[in-house]
Amino acid sequence: MRTVPPNEEARSVFERLGYAVSGDGPEFVAERKWRSVRVRTLCAEDAARPVEFDGEYGLECLVTWTECVDELDEHLAERSPDGELAIIGVDDDGGYEVHKAA
Repeated sequence: MRTVPPNEEARSVFERLGYAVSGDGPEFVAERKWRSVRVRTLCAEDAARPVEFDGEYGLECLVTWTECVDELDEHLAERSPDGELAIIGVDDDGGYEVHKAA
């Protein structure tokens, strides 16, 4: 089980997509043109728990390790959070995949 969130991997994904990234740690903001996305990175343990949303951002992205995506998706399906939400699974090699966009 991975106990460290994929902070650097998440930043790299958004930078490669042309977003300006600001903030430190497991939560940051990625901005591009008119779009501002709140990005939160989750370790395996955090991905296995319900995630809270405060509604501050209309666009949110949760980034976790690829092997944790299914469990995170299950928790989100139970809650149906407001706003646009995406889940990105990342791996150690810089690969990523968008798993959900609501």
